[in-house]
Amino acid sequence: CSVSSPGPAAAPFIMTKEETEPAAEPVPENQSPVQEPARRAVVHPSAQAPLPKDYAFTFFDPNDPACQEILADPRTSIPELFAIVRQWVPQVQHKIDVIGNEILKRGCHVNDRDGLTDMTLLHYSCKAGAHGVGDPAAALRLTSQLMLLGADVSLRSRWTNMNALHYAAYFDVPELIRVLLKAAKPRVLNSTCSDFHYGTALHIAASNLCLSAVKCLLEHGANPTVRNDKGQVPAEVVPDPMDMSLDKAEAAMVAKDLKQLLLDAVPLSCNLPKATLPNYDNIPGNLMLAALGLKLGDRVVLDDLKTGTLRFCGTTEFASGQWVGVELDEPEGKNDGSVGGVRYFICPPKLGIFAPVSKISKAVDPTPSSVTSTPRTPRMDLASRLAGKTKKEKKEKEKAQKKKTSVASLDPEGTNVEVGDQVLVAGQKLGIVRFYGKTDFAPGFWFGVELDQPTGKHDGSVFGVRYFSCLPKYGVFAPPSRVQRIGGPKEGSQNDGSMVKKVHQVSMSQPKRNFHTMRSPKDLTSESSISRLLFCCWFPWMLRAEMQS
Repeated sequence: CSVSSPGPAAAPFIMTKEETEPAAEPVPENQSPVQEPARRAVVHPSAQAPLPKDYAFTFFDPNDPACQEILADPRTSIPELFAIVRQWVPQVQHKIDVIGNEILKRGCHVNDRDGLTDMTLLHYSCKAGAHGVGDPAAALRLTSQLMLLGADVSLRSRWTNMNALHYAAYFDVPELIRVLLKAAKPRVLNSTCSDFHYGTALHIAASNLCLSAVKCLLEHGANPTVRNDKGQVPAEVVPDPMDMSLDKAEAAMVAKDLKQLLLDAVPLSCNLPKATLPNYDNIPGNLMLAALGLKLGDRVVLDDLKTGTLRFCGTTEFASGQWVGVELDEPEGKNDGSVGGVRYFICPPKLGIFAPVSKISKAVDPTPSSVTSTPRTPRMDLASRLAGKTKKEKKEKEKAQKKKTSVASLDPEGTNVEVGDQVLVAGQKLGIVRFYGKTDFAPGFWFGVELDQPTGKHDGSVFGVRYFSCLPKYGVFAPPSRVQRIGGPKEGSQNDGSMVKKVHQVSMSQPKRNFHTMRSPKDLTSESSISRLLFCCWFPWMLRAEMQS
């Protein structure tokens, strides 16, 4: 009996927009597990995972002596070993290199496929790099060995249409991405996958909040402007933080950083000629500044909002492309001029910030004479220059006064908002501030708001820690940047700035803990990634087919 298809006959055969692959030959079920390696890749029939007699568990544990005997037994066939690899449990996935070696020792071709899932050993190895259930170090050992043996990175599973790079991006394993791209053909980097709306590995990583994978792909030249069949670039498939429950605050912060990273990468590749893209890092920083009419020490404006002094321009180790380092006037930055242990310039903590070249422009003197006389500086088509800042601020104030409801936006320090104030959350939900302070579920300061309508997430407590009390579904947490006070200026705020109460002066109620064992933000992130686990615990009908085979 032989297997001529990768799974149940009723399933459709899906092709991708990429090149087609030659079908692997089926292998007879009675083939000797110790015969010489086949010259061509084959599809191995499905089998049940072997277990020791009177074994107490339903899964294979390579750490158990009885299971180790089965692994070392030459009578254990390649299909049986593939069945073991399919088990999505830490005991198996952490030993992927050991099991993979046993498969290779039995004469398995490096590109042979599992008949049930149509996955190669390289696919399984990339999947086993998933943090938590898998082990990136073990997966890296096996992947490196497979690449030396000539594993084909472009091969796809016909059930998921994913190649090895797609799997590594999906499970956020940058260590494997580097190894794969080192040996892969250039076309693999931006290859698409029909199961993700014909998006690239960058789309796949972005949609799953795989920040490390996105950074690694960008460093290797992944194109952030490729659109899927929905017309979306990778930045547009990042989940919206506002759609996430607030007990997933850490994931929301990752989504925000991830989207910004991808947006920052887009202008550099969109607005420059294609011929210059691969060598963009080689443009000296001084030439870049000269083209912009800037020099180190100049006053600049960042994102039309923050002002500071230009301290650095050039390539960095934390991302590809040209970056500028700015020492801000106010402590609204991220660092002191160093990132990841590498120093690019020196400034006090929280005053340093890095940004793509497209985000800065030369500061304009606010005096009327200089606004009219200062010419525009060419920006290499990266972005238009900043118009007069005072003129813009005046327009914004006039626009704000026309609103029916007077809404006073928060400044970075939280001016004009205190407990008891009526506020607008995320520009949509009305409520009253009941709490302000630090929380256990995310770093930084947060507002706790009792909403007017039951459109919240909780009753004022998150994971057993109570911050305030309200009815279920009326409570919500939001960062200061998402909260606006409704109403005009407070008494005393017009004439005396010292009378303005600042939110950090509000007396904070101490959160009450309802239980001793708290889950960390990492635990929450793991829970939010449950889709990754479900993705690999193959469909029930596939499992039934395995039992019937």
